[in-house]
Amino acid sequence: GVFAHLELLEARAYEAAVKQEEAEQQEEKLARLKARVQELRLQRDELRAKVDLQQKGQLGKEGAVSNPAQPSARAVLEWKIKSLKAMLQIFYLTGISGKLSKRGVCFCISTAYEGTYLDSFHLDLLTKPEVQIYRHSVPIFIPLQQIARKYLQTDIRRFLSVLSDHLNAYVGRRYQADQLQEHFSGQIEGTLQRNSLCNLLVFSYNVSSESKTFPFKVRLLYGDPCCSLPTEVVISCT
Repeated sequence: GVFAHLELLEARAYEAAVKQEEAEQQEEKLARLKARVQELRLQRDELRAKVDLQQKGQLGKEGAVSNPAQPSARAVLEWKIKSLKAMLQIFYLTGISGKLSKRGVCFCISTAYEGTYLDSFHLDLLTKPEVQIYRHSVPIFIPLQQIARKYLQTDIRRFLSVLSDHLNAYVGRRYQADQLQEHFSGQIEGTLQRNSLCNLLVFSYNVSSESKTFPFKVRLLYGDPCCSLPTEVVISCT
């Protein structure tokens, strides 16, 4: 009876994991498609701005415009603002929003798990003389500085994407641990043990069969810091 119960639990866990993975893949695909649409629109706006600048310059040569310098400078500024807004919109589609500040850009990374909104983390970046982190609300156990050294100066989009993956995986693991503690407190013996990053969970539970009780101990290890599902599960029975 105990082994049949474990097999049933494993089968249900596998089916849930497969469904969750399919849903996450669909969401990621949709986010990539939306981001691609925004990139194409940005490229279209860039081409339009270049064509406008060329036309205004040509009109200035022919004498149709008395002072072409001022309109050209304004057009360049408008194009830069539009490009930056388009970039922020792309980030928003993937759970990242941002706004301009006096010193640089303020980003907000929203996290969720299976459609449930969880937390938001803020990140203020300075853009002069070089891009650097001014202040943030990212937990200390997230490798923010390591990610920044690798991507911040060369690829801001990649930097935000990797940081978002770490944060979403962390809050997803924490959410699962909270749900386990809340909904299965009657079956769990003692307190569910976890570390700050929630990449190691340990708990005990009992299974009764034919007037006998079998104590089980479970150890869940999340080897991938960007994943909300465990990579190793150990169940032992004394």
